[in-house]
Amino acid sequence: MNPSLAIQVVLMIAVFYFLLIRPQQQRAKKEKAFETGLKVGDRIITKAGIHGKIAEMNEDTIVVETMAGKIKMEKSAISMEMSAKLAAK
Repeated sequence: MNPSLAIQVVLMIAVFYFLLIRPQQQRAKKEKAFETGLKVGDRIITKAGIHGKIAEMNEDTIVVETMAGKIKMEKSAISMEMSAKLAAK
């Protein structure tokens, strides 16, 4: 195998790792930390755009209290937490 070809392959793998794999791992880590940081009473927005407050929490699911009632959904369906932003206003 040609040494310059080996260097090119190693560089291509390194670029692939730093542009695709590592950012995805960091995004997954942030998402997991966000999910573990949620607590009952937090005001949230789901990925579907539903605004509500966390009423109950289980291992993988939560119950969100909305104006229309209570909805049970997966923790991964939460887009953002709004309690801190609302308290700052």
